[in-house]
Amino acid sequence: MRFGIFYEHQLPRPWAEDSEERLIRDALEQVELADRVGMDNVWEVEHHFLEEYSHSSAPEVFLAAASQRTKRIRLGHGIVQIPSPFNHPARVAERIAMLDLVSGGRVEFGTGESSSQAELGGFGVERETKRAQWEESLDAITRMFVEDPFAGYDGQWLSMPPRGVLPKPKQKPHPPLWVACSRRETILLAAQKGIGALTFAFIEPEQAKEWVDEYHAIVASEKCVPGGFAVNPQVAVVLPMMLHPDEATAIERGIDGAHFFGFSLAHYYVFGQHTPGVTNVWDEFQAKRADYGFAREIINADDGPLGVKILQQGLGSLRGAIGTPAQVTDLIERYERAGVDQVIFVMQSGRNRHEDICESIDLFGREVVPRFAEGREEREADKRERLAESCERALARREPARIADPTYLIEPTGEPKPASAMRIAGKGAETGDGRPETADGRPQTAGARRRAVIRQRLKELGESAFTRLVRGRTDAQLERTVGSSAGLRIVFKAMERSYIPERANGFTGDIQYELTTSANGRANGASRNWVVHLSPEGARAEPGVAENPKVTFRASVPTFARIAAGEIHPAKAILEGEMGVYGDYQIAMRLPEMFGQQVLV
Repeated sequence: MRFGIFYEHQLPRPWAEDSEERLIRDALEQVELADRVGMDNVWEVEHHFLEEYSHSSAPEVFLAAASQRTKRIRLGHGIVQIPSPFNHPARVAERIAMLDLVSGGRVEFGTGESSSQAELGGFGVERETKRAQWEESLDAITRMFVEDPFAGYDGQWLSMPPRGVLPKPKQKPHPPLWVACSRRETILLAAQKGIGALTFAFIEPEQAKEWVDEYHAIVASEKCVPGGFAVNPQVAVVLPMMLHPDEATAIERGIDGAHFFGFSLAHYYVFGQHTPGVTNVWDEFQAKRADYGFAREIINADDGPLGVKILQQGLGSLRGAIGTPAQVTDLIERYERAGVDQVIFVMQSGRNRHEDICESIDLFGREVVPRFAEGREEREADKRERLAESCERALARREPARIADPTYLIEPTGEPKPASAMRIAGKGAETGDGRPETADGRPQTAGARRRAVIRQRLKELGESAFTRLVRGRTDAQLERTVGSSAGLRIVFKAMERSYIPERANGFTGDIQYELTTSANGRANGASRNWVVHLSPEGARAEPGVAENPKVTFRASVPTFARIAAGEIHPAKAILEGEMGVYGDYQIAMRLPEMFGQQVLV
């Protein structure tokens, strides 16, 4: 069992002129103390625009400062938001490597995608594609750590030519990878990627055991295909914490801060309506806390075992590790028996006082840490040995590092394939801030911009563009590109244009396409349904499900893409069970003629 301390840099209103400066200064002093008393990690978030809940928009700066005031504590990004609009992957790789060097190899690289509208909307990250953007950036960043030089990337959201991405991290092949998890499904995704799970679900130890067991089962299975070039099979839980020899004093000092942490989190992610610069989250917390599961009156000293969540008389409330050293030790032991590798404590929350936080850290170091120190190295070595074979097999399934084109030449004024500029040819002009406009002068949405970029790239490549796009791609790559909303729209709209009504002999009806992604794919096993409406006037394609289709085709996105590109013959796909055909088989056999022999079936 290892222990961490976690920072959002919470700052409830009202604010004084020096409030943020004092907040950061106090936090650095707390980290110094945590290092001295034997805590293992400090974790710092990246958030933007979340007033009062988190004033931590540049965690790399805070962690760099902490690295120079500490000696042994590890420095965790919990997390870096890695979809490209938040942070370009190359800049993330550079910053992580530099921090790893200045800290002497103490970085833990946590990643995530965010789900708050304040952040997603502020940076133009589409909610439905953020997971795919995270996966693509994670792949690119880890390659930048190990490829020398980086061999380039041609993904859906990242286009980058070969470059020497410098510096390289001290830890080889790269710092341990983590991902933020708030649901069981994301923990299982972490296992599939072979990366550590930072859980923010405030789960009881008994529930954590179920998640940990599932996590390790997946790591040991063929489902695990590492997202990086090393496996980090660890699960961490995050809890509010405040310690004092007297339980009532611990509650008095820490429970309001713990509850504000939970309330303000839910304000931005679940139920809140926020006017920037106006909404007072602290005031709303005081007025509504009991309505949302943060009732103060049911948290009382009873010298009993700690429950993370307390229910009483129809009310619910968050407790966590707020109590005496003995109570917190008992809670940690329960997590240890559940197989949790690290418990991370939130103390700087709400209006918790700096002096109380420092006293709590010191007490934790004196009375709790020593109880878990004996035999820890041996237990960790046993776990590494137990999982070594599974990790080795998983890494063998990961696509290896690549060799960059040795002939790629950058000249002072040009190169063969620079990064794609986000400029879109067509009707719209560009706005003053570089964003393209529609014909009526309004800025295009992020989705419209991305679809336009894809259309323009296909147009520039010529008629055989789709075939070249598909050729040589892995299933995962095709799911991220062709299987995206934008990619499928392009394919089906091309079908519209290729339809020849004269060859249909007056046929009218709907053709249904049910396309699926794999469990390891972008949509985690989701289905993509499209309908092509055929009539003597022409074809019209749209996402959805037809009420009474004449023919239904069922196939995976990669199979669909390869058939559409001519790499797989439809008959072969049907005979080998890669595509199913249901309904009027005669109509199915006539479709190639209706579409000029250019489309699926």
